[in-house]
Amino acid sequence: MALERVAGTAFIKVDGEQLALRGTATINPQSVTRAGIAGMDGPHGYKEEPRLPSIELEVGDRLDFDLTKVGTWTGKTVTFEAATGRTYVLADAFQSGDLSLNGGEGSVTLKFEGASMRTFTS
Repeated sequence: MALERVAGTAFIKVDGEQLALRGTATINPQSVTRAGIAGMDGPHGYKEEPRLPSIELEVGDRLDFDLTKVGTWTGKTVTFEAATGRTYVLADAFQSGDLSLNGGEGSVTLKFEGASMRTFTS
């Protein structure tokens, strides 16, 4: 079996506009979360609750990046293109949580949550 590329170059775009992706990105495509339920007599099953798919990443604070504008982002399409050839598309996304600029590193951690996520392989 030949080795294949599993990590490396990646791209993040919001409504087609590319951001300066740093070294970290976490994709959570699930629209449900499950947890086991156990009783005094053993396993009973599991519960399932809805959740929002998300993309969390670190981007560079460049001159064309307006942090105050990012805080107003709603209804966006966020696209993450991975080195593996997979593309994750988060639909009807919004910026979630707090925005903090790390001035020493010139970076911002962003989290986007959305209505649904699709995956494509090239």
